[in-house]
Amino acid sequence: MFEFFHSMNLLPQRFIFRFGFASQTSTFKGNYPCSIPSHGRRKFSATTLSLATPKSGEELLLVVGGGAAGIYGAIRAKTLAPNLKVVVIEKAKPLSKVKISGGGRCNVTNGHCPDNKILAEQYPRGHKEFKGSFFHTHGPMDTMSWFSDHGVVLKIEEDGRVFPASDSSSTIIDCLMSEAKRSGVLLQTGKVVTSASSTADGKFAIKLEKRSLDYVEHVEADYLLIASGSSKQGYNLATQLGHSILEPVPSLFTFKIDDLKLAELSGVTFPKVKAKLQLEGIQKKIPQLTQVGPMLVTHWGLSGPVVLRLSAWGARYLSSSDYKGTLCVDFTPDLHIEDLKSALTRHKSQFLRQKVLNSYPSELAVVKRFWKYILDREGICGDMLWSSISNNLLISVAALLKDCAFSLKGKGQFKDEFVTAGGVPLSEIYLDTMGSRIHPHLYFAGEVLNVDGITGGFNFQNAWTGGYIAGTSIGNLAVHERVYQ
Repeated sequence: MFEFFHSMNLLPQRFIFRFGFASQTSTFKGNYPCSIPSHGRRKFSATTLSLATPKSGEELLLVVGGGAAGIYGAIRAKTLAPNLKVVVIEKAKPLSKVKISGGGRCNVTNGHCPDNKILAEQYPRGHKEFKGSFFHTHGPMDTMSWFSDHGVVLKIEEDGRVFPASDSSSTIIDCLMSEAKRSGVLLQTGKVVTSASSTADGKFAIKLEKRSLDYVEHVEADYLLIASGSSKQGYNLATQLGHSILEPVPSLFTFKIDDLKLAELSGVTFPKVKAKLQLEGIQKKIPQLTQVGPMLVTHWGLSGPVVLRLSAWGARYLSSSDYKGTLCVDFTPDLHIEDLKSALTRHKSQFLRQKVLNSYPSELAVVKRFWKYILDREGICGDMLWSSISNNLLISVAALLKDCAFSLKGKGQFKDEFVTAGGVPLSEIYLDTMGSRIHPHLYFAGEVLNVDGITGGFNFQNAWTGGYIAGTSIGNLAVHERVYQ
């Protein structure tokens, strides 16, 4: 067995290595939230690769990217094929996006999508392809089972988002690192895979660099799993091996709104609005560019689930329009406009001697600050009495509440997370194996593919599922090839 730790000082500047692997899994049929006690933290340190002569028949799986998909896939492959050498190469810190996701809590998956067809609809890129076997192989319940089986207590919140009961992403990171170490997965950090090509015997000639030390390694791998997220590293490797790349553009972001008075409402929330995104040059009607849900006013514009979903579905359209357009918001989606007019008329008749700013129909379900904003946009002085408001003004106020237009002037960011639309086209891989249609023994998982989900744990679920399927495919293939060697 190769040693897990080696001193960096023992490594020469350049070398070539080859490596190999077999096993099984179980499915947990428990209920959630889970109640299995969590493990204590265990360190998973970076390691350098052993220079020992490879054992007869030993093979190597090289995983590019130490994120959710890469680590999960590596663990799965090593679990199925213990004799396979599995090495994860990560240029920065492993699982860094896991650490910051969900405000540091890690939104593991979503527990409110038991129907896989409904689950697939949460992916602006991938919703057609994922209606097949993808999530049947490893869906949200399988993900929750895996983590609970490995000692993580989970909870499902009211909106379906699944978090560790500790409310700390460190719980998820510790679990993954502990299991990777236990199963024998090796991790190297601070290195970048800069090139990949085919060898005459069908393997991969890999070049790794550690620029800070002017350090280069040449590696020969039997299997290659690219799970590098939205990093250019993964895109470059994919193109070197014959794949095409759909240009990545941002997804999941907030809207910057050109309205100074709106900025004064920063912090105001709306439990339910209906918002429609209108962009120049888009003639066809796109149903997903109309969304219903909560919305939040920020000091730069608008955010909240409804805006983030619109940004995801409209990612490419927004990019092509330079993030300029119009957002039309219905602040009373459960009220027909005629009912809204009637409510305003009744309120006027009941409160003739009150100032318009100080009272308004309860049916609106808005805060006073926002009511003042609406009055200001209609040019109505808040000190006017209701008796002075004409019927035409009431009609105008109702129309504005049902169709309030905001001018988009750009995009903001969604916390510290960064999700992209783009990458390797799904048409170039087999979704049942995550294997390349172009190159044997080449696999992909996670955001390096042209897949992205809306907010709510769906992007991580894509990573878990893709990593699991790729790891299963590689593990089974490694076992099969070892048996027949």
